[in-house]
Amino acid sequence: MVEVVIEKMVHGGQGLGTLPDGRRVFVWGALPGERVTIDVLKGKKSYAEAVTVDIIERSPVRAEPREKNYLATSPWQIVQFSAENEYKKGIVGELFSQAHVSIPDFRMTAAGEEWRYRNKMEYSFWGDDDGLHLALFNRGTHQKTIVHGSELALPAVDAGARALVVELRKSTPRAGDLKSVVVRCNQRGDTVAALFVKLETFRKITLPPEIKGLRVYYSNPKSPASVPTRLLYELGEATLSDELLGRQFIYDVDSFFQVNIPIFSETLARIREHCDASEIVDMYAGVGTIGLSVATKKVELVELDTASAAMARVNASTSTLEATVIETSSEKALDAITAASPIIFDPPRAGLHDHIVNHVLEVLPPKIIYLSCNPATQARDLAKLQDAYSIDYFEAFNFFPHTPHIETLAVLIRKSA
Repeated sequence: MVEVVIEKMVHGGQGLGTLPDGRRVFVWGALPGERVTIDVLKGKKSYAEAVTVDIIERSPVRAEPREKNYLATSPWQIVQFSAENEYKKGIVGELFSQAHVSIPDFRMTAAGEEWRYRNKMEYSFWGDDDGLHLALFNRGTHQKTIVHGSELALPAVDAGARALVVELRKSTPRAGDLKSVVVRCNQRGDTVAALFVKLETFRKITLPPEIKGLRVYYSNPKSPASVPTRLLYELGEATLSDELLGRQFIYDVDSFFQVNIPIFSETLARIREHCDASEIVDMYAGVGTIGLSVATKKVELVELDTASAAMARVNASTSTLEATVIETSSEKALDAITAASPIIFDPPRAGLHDHIVNHVLEVLPPKIIYLSCNPATQARDLAKLQDAYSIDYFEAFNFFPHTPHIETLAVLIRKSA
């Protein structure tokens, strides 16, 4: 065991310390100012990764985690919520400073509940002498821990997951034949699920009353990811709806939809404040929540994922806007980005493709609304755009309390020629 002092929290969620040999070490389960003993999990030439074994000097903002396996899904259960927000604000500021991007003084916004806020969870399975159980993978390993739910999930999600396990036990499947189950609910508590199995045929089960719709997919066992290879069967109706800024949006168990509705509603309101335009282009549009919420006349929705694009068409068809869905990748829809209309970006964690950044710099749309789930890649992208654009507004949002994840919103205005 090695003893270190934690200096700060870093992007990714670990505490940063220094080993006796001078290497930097990223430590799970430790907070700034704490002296801890650690177990090094992975050692590299210039750094190491570790987990806390014992706390010698304890931070005054440390909290007792609600779950024994908290590192699996929410490693910041160990810190008081007010301190978490301060840590996250500091991380965002440091990332943009490192990228040499100057941002206005900003706030870290939270909304809704700090526990029981997720409307979607993915669970794995574990089988033993007691039968089938829900499980989660331990962080950084292929080992699993049996769970009965998550302190982050809305109650309806966990109720649906547990009810599905009860039905699966009746058909006595092997845990090894199952990959995972995705369960999601709306704000009313209606719940749907997608079960991913490794068998090309799977016995039909009874739909439990806690779940209104279930899709059972064969998922290629050679791939570790739970992605559909073929739909085996569907029970009930696997679509949901939620209200955002006074408008109903339809989505299904497979399409992308934000997992924390109260804070996303707050974010949408802020976007609408800063993007009051008649015509908007919404890249990485998902089911159309942002573009359809803020445009006043016309919107183009660009979305690659087939399931999300299908739901975007449904939502566009019920809108009073002139709405078009373009089912392709954003980097293949560059013609949609013009000098005439504001552009909305809500990319995955990898951020914007270079082709998109280069095209933006060629045509110079008047305004860019950039919502990011990874402030590190957002800072990288804004560094490339800052000669042509100024940051008119910036805000950070705590979409995922008790986890290290942060979302950031930047509003960019084209500089005068």
